[in-house]
Amino acid sequence: MKQRLFSRDFTLVVMGQIISLFGNATIRFALPLYLLNQTGSSALYGTVMACAFLPTILLSPIGGIVADRVNKRTIMVVLDFFTAAVILVFSILLGQVNLVVLLTATMMLLYGIAGAYQPSVQASIPALVEPERFMEANSIINTISSFANLVGPVLGGMLYSVYGLEAVLWVCMVCFFLSAVMEIFIRIPFAKQASGDGILKLVKEDFRESFQFIRKEKPQIGRVTLIVCEINLFLSAMIIVAVPYLITEVLELGTENMANTLYSFSQGALAAGGLTGGILAGVLGRRLSIKKAGDLIGAAAVTVFPMGIALAFHFPAMGSYLVITGCCFGIMVLSTMFSVQMMSFVQAETPGHLLGKVIAVILTIAMCAQPLGNALYGVLFELCAGFEYVVILLAGGISLVIALGAGRRFRELV
Repeated sequence: MKQRLFSRDFTLVVMGQIISLFGNATIRFALPLYLLNQTGSSALYGTVMACAFLPTILLSPIGGIVADRVNKRTIMVVLDFFTAAVILVFSILLGQVNLVVLLTATMMLLYGIAGAYQPSVQASIPALVEPERFMEANSIINTISSFANLVGPVLGGMLYSVYGLEAVLWVCMVCFFLSAVMEIFIRIPFAKQASGDGILKLVKEDFRESFQFIRKEKPQIGRVTLIVCEINLFLSAMIIVAVPYLITEVLELGTENMANTLYSFSQGALAAGGLTGGILAGVLGRRLSIKKAGDLIGAAAVTVFPMGIALAFHFPAMGSYLVITGCCFGIMVLSTMFSVQMMSFVQAETPGHLLGKVIAVILTIAMCAQPLGNALYGVLFELCAGFEYVVILLAGGISLVIALGAGRRFRELV
């Protein structure tokens, strides 16, 4: 029988997520920043980040298949131990092999692990909480992620600026190791499913079943997924590339260490926005109507324009920095509320035995646009050097058009 929201096992999941996601946020902040500091190239940065997303796209569906057929606790434990090992290998090879190759391979592994990991966390929620508390549980998981993303870059940025990359690597290794140890004690109800005749047939059958469910039984889930895909391509990718590049390479904010520290504060602001959005989603709960989700996208698109205006009118460096940071905070508040709505909608519309696979397929489709967007904006910012505001305003305008079309599609749901 399912227990109250903060049962022993859900509490352990939350605590494990706090530690693991702190390490994840810190290492994902430090490694790309190290690359940008060493090369100063937005195109190279965008290309490496695009490569990093590819394993996520490939492994998310496998993660969903495994999440439905293997104990979710086992998946979490194994992947956290493996992540600690990946960081250890990177720290040993740093300085011994080509930086771009080593960092690209490491980022691909880290993002691939995350892609396989996340479906297990999301699919464990229905096994641990009652259906009417899905919104609260998802809000808590998103809040934890945002809190880790708030603390991780800020502390990681300070640690990176004072002690260098090596100290960050060791802190992250300890985080993943402790998280894996804690997750060993989680008990998640699990009923083993038939495994079929082989892994290739299993993957094919599970994909077919998930796509058939989305295409025929719940086409509204497919429409929502395409909207997320569009936003990832034109809005999310722009933020991912623009914020570190503008703050560390374009705005003249003092020394490299000062720019890196200010960038860590901006990442903290992004996470604080996610934290605020997660809390608001939990507080508002069922008062957030899926039919009005397009309004959140529209508001996020509008929030992009002050960033471009600040650069176009050559605000003082610190003024532009504050505008960019404030806008990023607002965008994350809105996008996190939207994400919680989307995940709760999918969980409510999907049977338990399909949930892991369906979530994985949705994440895969939605993320397909991310590598293309990262590479695209990396090249655009380099081509438009001195006129970066053009790229930002273009991204805001396209996102606003997407929001207007999405509003109509959301109003047709349910």
